[in-house]
Amino acid sequence: MNGLDISTMFKKFGREIRLTRDDGWYSPIFHGFIQPLRYKNKIYLDGVYTVIGFDNQGKYLYIGPPEHDLTVFDTTQGYIEADGVKYTVDRAEKVYYSDTPVYIWAIIREVVEVL
Repeated sequence: MNGLDISTMFKKFGREIRLTRDDGWYSPIFHGFIQPLRYKNKIYLDGVYTVIGFDNQGKYLYIGPPEHDLTVFDTTQGYIEADGVKYTVDRAEKVYYSDTPVYIWAIIREVVEVL
């Protein structure tokens, strides 16, 4: 790649992210991108009503380094955390250049917790 390589771009432009599990384990902080999905149709516009009100179940695009492989991360008891917000993984895939994983792509959903 010319100029910046992808790991440098994660560190320079990404936000601080950590993987956590309910059993107390957490990863070191790393950098990646989380951004809201831009809705072009109604596929993600549904929501649910909870005891405390309407949860729009917003979905986000995650792009992160291949060293933190969300495709094998146990998302039934684990989360992605960024800026104090927890997210669960709906779907994750490795993106390759030739035979080398370059980054992890995922659709994530904000966790709404009832206090």
